[in-house]
Amino acid sequence: MLETKPSEAEPAVIAAVADYFKVLSEVSRLHILTCLKSGPMNVMEIAEATGLGQANLSKHLKVLTQAGILSRQPKGTSAYYEIADLMIFELCDLACDRISERILQQVESLKGIRGNTAGF
Repeated sequence: MLETKPSEAEPAVIAAVADYFKVLSEVSRLHILTCLKSGPMNVMEIAEATGLGQANLSKHLKVLTQAGILSRQPKGTSAYYEIADLMIFELCDLACDRISERILQQVESLKGIRGNTAGF
């Protein structure tokens, strides 16, 4: 794989990356991914685990499948969804770790401010 500087990246590649992050920017979709981390589930199981209505859930499953994040396997009268790209969890873990670090830094900053204003 060729490495390029961000300024050299093709506009189409940048747009594709932005679209990928748009798929992940929806809370319901992240909840679906979390449910599927333990293994394949059918629509009824995902609906029960997430509390999403079937129409809303179907919309999100379609978006995740079209993005290549999920795969859909028909089994009898049901369809089972599973994570097609396990790298998604590494990406989410990186984001969660960074957000946690930032929150801890903010808490420490607030403690420092609170300590400096204790005399008021």
